[in-house]
Amino acid sequence: MDSEKRKMLIKMAIEQLDFSYTPYSNFKVGAALLAKNGTIFTGCNIENAAYTPTNCAERTAFFKAVSEGVTEFEAICIVGGQDGVLSEFAPPCGVCRQVMMEFCDPEGFEILLAKSTEDYLVYTLAALMPMGFGPGNLA
Repeated sequence: MDSEKRKMLIKMAIEQLDFSYTPYSNFKVGAALLAKNGTIFTGCNIENAAYTPTNCAERTAFFKAVSEGVTEFEAICIVGGQDGVLSEFAPPCGVCRQVMMEFCDPEGFEILLAKSTEDYLVYTLAALMPMGFGPGNLA
């Protein structure tokens, strides 16, 4: 993916921090998910007092996409930080990585972790989820 597309995803993920609902941790996360058809789905983390029903920004974006019939993806950008300050990279949790395994090619799907449009890292899903379990394991 070219750098302009990456910067666009980063900007959209950062915008999602404004919608993050984090009254307990104050750790805000935003995500922008690029589908192979060019559509971008966004998400933010949504906490819950019972903790278990909390939903990560990445899964929010994936579930929005799938609920609209989109199941093929190219890349996701994830940003996050305490009080929305992007002072560190915010990698996806294990549950989010597993959701990515359901819908993404581990070798081709890009995961961008960003602190700004100039300061970001790019990984493949395979790099962040070695020996991941996916649909192919059940075939």
